[in-house]
Amino acid sequence: MASTYTMLLTAFSLALTGTVMNRTHMMSMLLGIEAMTLSLFMIMTTLSTNSPSSTATPIIMVTMAACEASTGLTLLMLTSKKNTNDHMKNLNLLQC
Repeated sequence: MASTYTMLLTAFSLALTGTVMNRTHMMSMLLGIEAMTLSLFMIMTTLSTNSPSSTATPIIMVTMAACEASTGLTLLMLTSKKNTNDHMKNLNLLQC
């Protein structure tokens, strides 16, 4: 069981590292965030098998991941339509 937790934490840290280091395209960042969400879902699922009172937590996590994925793909589509590419340097949402 400890090796499972180590593997899942390693997967999360690799996804976080990939998201931080590969910030040129929005699609690669979204894939890194989805990998982090998937590893968090797996961690929550393995933790909830030990305690039956927290069985709804992974379902809530999947719901939030679906909302995050749809929002991210919508932003990607709008950015690609406006700028004709998905480079993060062209994304100036916080600029007035």
